[in-house]
Amino acid sequence: MHRRPGLSARLKLTISYAGFLMLAGGVLLAVVQVSLLRYVPDNDQGLLGIAPNRYLLTRMFAPAAATALGFLLLFGLLGGWLLAGRMLAPLTRIADAARLAAHGSLSHRIRLTGPSDEFRELADVFDTMLARLESQVGEQQRFAANASHELRTPLAVSQAILDVAGRDPTYERGELIARLRTVNTRAIDLTEALLLLSRSDRRHFTREPVDLSLVAEEAAETLLPLAEQRRITLDVTGKPVHATGSVALLLRMATNLVQNAIVHNVPDGTVTVHTEQRRYASVLLVENSGRPLPPELVPTLTEPFQRGTRRTRTDQHDGVGLGLAIVHSIVQAHDGMLELAPRPAGGLLVTVRLPAGR
Repeated sequence: MHRRPGLSARLKLTISYAGFLMLAGGVLLAVVQVSLLRYVPDNDQGLLGIAPNRYLLTRMFAPAAATALGFLLLFGLLGGWLLAGRMLAPLTRIADAARLAAHGSLSHRIRLTGPSDEFRELADVFDTMLARLESQVGEQQRFAANASHELRTPLAVSQAILDVAGRDPTYERGELIARLRTVNTRAIDLTEALLLLSRSDRRHFTREPVDLSLVAEEAAETLLPLAEQRRITLDVTGKPVHATGSVALLLRMATNLVQNAIVHNVPDGTVTVHTEQRRYASVLLVENSGRPLPPELVPTLTEPFQRGTRRTRTDQHDGVGLGLAIVHSIVQAHDGMLELAPRPAGGLLVTVRLPAGR
């Protein structure tokens, strides 16, 4: 943004310091003159006939006062310039850091030392902002790279299938169509998941009262055939609990959690979905049996395209690696909290806390 040039803050402070110092000196000299010279008679004999009169004293005092004011002006300008520079030094460091950040360098930190004051607080807030920006930009870059890779995979597979079918005249058309349909379905699922993730991040949805117990029951009913296919016992318990948000997004959140609990399980395992009301919060719990998870792996499960078991895709229910990332984004969009805790016997306990609604 173009602005007309003006005086720097340092020069303005210097002029202000010098001006106040000159004003204080002038007032002091005026007080001295008024307090002392008013007792000196204004006649030819002066005070008691031996001292100079008021006129002579004024003539003698004026050059000294002018010299003192000149010294105060010089001292005020020089001292004000140095003092203003010292006071504004933290702002210079903050401006340099902001300039570096504007050119893409988010790793720089001010790390202002010294006692706590307004400048130190501003520098600490700026460092915190840079750290969050660097983290978010890094996440976005990793997400873009992973999304590009994931979207490229089905296209590459489709190209390979078509190349093989083109070189082999005996390739069955039915098998070709079936394999292309599977790959295309996965690409569509991935694209829809990315769009849903973007929608929840922007918080562009209508808020309305939602009963989490009904949402949990609908999600479990939808995924019951999958649970039966994998010999998983699916149990839904709890009382009606109310929240405020998007019914569609909260249903997708519960569906992702239940599907994740079914897929990442062991044969003859269990999945328990429970809703309860806690103080100022509506809580959804999804707990499953499964293989033990390393504690250091759990915090990464909500990152896009992270799969807890590093499994090989075996069927259409294995997902695209965005399940918990979408859940985390939906919970944040509803001002809630998501907690993941590994179970000692194996499996995962997922706790979703949403602000209680009426």
